[in-house]
Amino acid sequence: MIERYVWDLRDADETQVAVVGGKGAHLGGLSRIDGVRVPEGFCVTTDAFRQVMAEAPSIDDQLDQLSRLDPDDREAVRRLSAQVRRTIEGIAVPDELAAAITRALGRLGEQAAYAVRSSATAEDLPTASFAGQQDTYLNVMGRTEILRHVSRCWASLFTERAVTYRQRNGIDHRTVRMAVVVQRMAFPQASGVLFTADPVSGNRKVATVDAGFGLGEALVSGLVNPDVFTVRDGEVVAKTIAAKQRAVQALPAGGTQEVAIDAQQQEQPALTDAQVVRLVELGRRIEAHFGRPQDIEWCLVDDGFRIVQSRPITTLFPVPEAGDQENHVYVSVGHQQMMTDAMKPLGLSMWQLTAMVPMHAAGGRLFVDATRRLSSPAGRAALLDVMGKGDPLVRDALETVLDRDDFVPSLPDAVPGRPAAGGAPAPIENDPAVVKELIERSQASVAALERDIRTRTGPELFDFLLEAFDEHKRVLGDPLSVQAIMAGMDATWWLNDKLQEWLGEKNAADTLTLSAPDNITSEMGLALLDVADVIRARPEVVAFLKDVQDEDFLGELAKVAGGAEARDAIEGYLDRYGMRCVGEIDITRPRWSERPTTLVPVLLDNVRNFAPGAAAQRFEEGRRKAQEKEEDVLARLRALPDGDRKADETKRMIDRVRTFIGYREYPKYGIVSRYFVYKQALLAEAERLVAADVLPAKEDVFYLTFQEFHDVVRSHQVDGRLVQQRKDAFRAYQALTPPRVLTSDGEAVTGAYRRDDVPAGALVGLPVSVGTVEGRARVVLDMAEADLEAGDILVTTFTDPSWSPLFVGIAGLVTEVGGLMTHGAVIAREYGLPAVVGVAQATRLIRDGQRIRVHGTDGYVEILP
Repeated sequence: MIERYVWDLRDADETQVAVVGGKGAHLGGLSRIDGVRVPEGFCVTTDAFRQVMAEAPSIDDQLDQLSRLDPDDREAVRRLSAQVRRTIEGIAVPDELAAAITRALGRLGEQAAYAVRSSATAEDLPTASFAGQQDTYLNVMGRTEILRHVSRCWASLFTERAVTYRQRNGIDHRTVRMAVVVQRMAFPQASGVLFTADPVSGNRKVATVDAGFGLGEALVSGLVNPDVFTVRDGEVVAKTIAAKQRAVQALPAGGTQEVAIDAQQQEQPALTDAQVVRLVELGRRIEAHFGRPQDIEWCLVDDGFRIVQSRPITTLFPVPEAGDQENHVYVSVGHQQMMTDAMKPLGLSMWQLTAMVPMHAAGGRLFVDATRRLSSPAGRAALLDVMGKGDPLVRDALETVLDRDDFVPSLPDAVPGRPAAGGAPAPIENDPAVVKELIERSQASVAALERDIRTRTGPELFDFLLEAFDEHKRVLGDPLSVQAIMAGMDATWWLNDKLQEWLGEKNAADTLTLSAPDNITSEMGLALLDVADVIRARPEVVAFLKDVQDEDFLGELAKVAGGAEARDAIEGYLDRYGMRCVGEIDITRPRWSERPTTLVPVLLDNVRNFAPGAAAQRFEEGRRKAQEKEEDVLARLRALPDGDRKADETKRMIDRVRTFIGYREYPKYGIVSRYFVYKQALLAEAERLVAADVLPAKEDVFYLTFQEFHDVVRSHQVDGRLVQQRKDAFRAYQALTPPRVLTSDGEAVTGAYRRDDVPAGALVGLPVSVGTVEGRARVVLDMAEADLEAGDILVTTFTDPSWSPLFVGIAGLVTEVGGLMTHGAVIAREYGLPAVVGVAQATRLIRDGQRIRVHGTDGYVEILP
């Protein structure tokens, strides 16, 4: 019989987290796996917790106060959480519950020793492990002590670390319930932790075992260093045996104590290799049952393993689904697009539907499967060359995988005489009219989209969009457009290579491309300076903008003296650039037109830091520097042997790069322009679903794929549980760092620069814009919170085109992600900013306000005293 307050562990399974908590649900599931031995026990259910909480009306007020605290206010969190714990521990266990626990103890042996363990409903979940957030008590003996420790487990739901963890993960304290697991104690010779995937590299085919003598608390508390075994394909492939001087053992009268290990035993392995392999086999069985890699706590008792806990490893980056058992190598799309944040399902599916190559989703990010290209000599060489020019870390990561025997299959090159897929485009003339024509084509296509989509609603809208996606890809893949892009990039590489070879000058193209024409992204930054000119002359407008919080501020702005002109200037800017935003490849991100307050801090910085006419002055200054550089380079070349030929070739390439490099930014602008049209139509459809009571909120469609959204529009039915699961998963994905390269084994390969030409202690990256600058580092993770002054150096994770308005007011740039031809690098060169990108963990290693020196020519950053 299953009681309301007490369940036998064997009656629980993974579907009953709400009743027995995460730990109880997992232990119940474990007890059902053939060959897995779990110490017997019972679970005090969440109903019991709810009953006890109802006994103290003051708890409600305390939880209200707790929810309002800033998680960084540690003193307040410590004080109030301690008050909540005291309140809970002071509540007497109700008689009916005490009787149910006593009956359960009678079945198992009231005089036995037990482990009393917290089991919260927000614990050991697929998206958040909550490891170590609540308490466990070992070797508890006697009915009275067990009841007391059950109360202590309830109270441990409100430890300082548990409260802070929930607040930072957006989990309401009231939604979490506490169950308590009571299990017969195991008195092991050895114990430890098994990870069924390598928790560092993410490799799913590698298991690691940490082992020590006695109870596992010695390892968890850091009392001893464990033995570490690495297992692959049923074999111990590496091991480190530690000197284990201490252990934790159970006391006969209850509780535990530290004991010294006999000197002869200290350096003996806690497990034999055969035992390790057997344990990993058990772990694989558990992993298969739960369907994901597991973090498993185990004990060795009389040569038999007992499993005392299993939780998902939530820090692993998910692996794209391939549908086969072959090896695959995936390259991150986000690192190419300068957007490594997690994307919502609608954003992922829309990018997949409009991309030129198949893309695979995992962990809220997109990846391209590069395996086939890497498998043939020609394809491999071409891919490594392109990746190396863009991001050396990606190339190095791919080479690391290729160095492993047989991971990537070797296939012959294409049949001789047949053109290789993705080969070099045909040559193109140095004609500015080509760029003008391409821009006009793109504008006409967007205008046609805006015209034709207006009358489409319901299922017809989705059918229309599928056709529009074909046009989207046609525009994106226009051969002339591809030729123009490659012409600018190839000319850049040629100039850098040849001028370093002939003149010994690094990255000369950086100066030669200053103020290149037709660069929509750099024009966007300068245009905001022009808007600042309108605002600067109107003090009442400046004062109004300093207090803006409402997204509808433009209507109120017109009522301020001079506000109508300022409003017109801002709206004119939004008409041209309002479809942009940070992370703009995700259609679900709010655009500037939807959230214009994002631009206000940047506008105010421009008002404060610049004089009138700065945009035209900066553009002209860049054009002049480029012209002077061209004259200097050509004069020096003509003085060399065979100098006239070298100068003539260089002149053609300078003309070529200035003709085409600006266009490099336009296709992205075209994509984002189309995306905004799609989004407005889709949100209008979502609003109709809300009006029809199909959806509670229009933003819920962001957690559906395009096809699922289409199905909801047809059926007028939505799976609310699926939407909630997607929201939970997205929140978990936000905490993950996507790798540049990911294998089908789950291994995240980061790559390395492998350079020895930088000073000790310097942060190494990729040089993308020449020059050296020293200044105050401003670590900015949200563009809307930027507070920059002249001479500051922007340090951030990535910069897509939407960040370019900030570039006009800074002296240098450092990013964690980027390559030579990514948008941030292109605009840094346009504005003449020394820049280093691809600096691992820059936003963690550089503190906001520190003085740093950016070596944009040589690719490193020094942190100054």
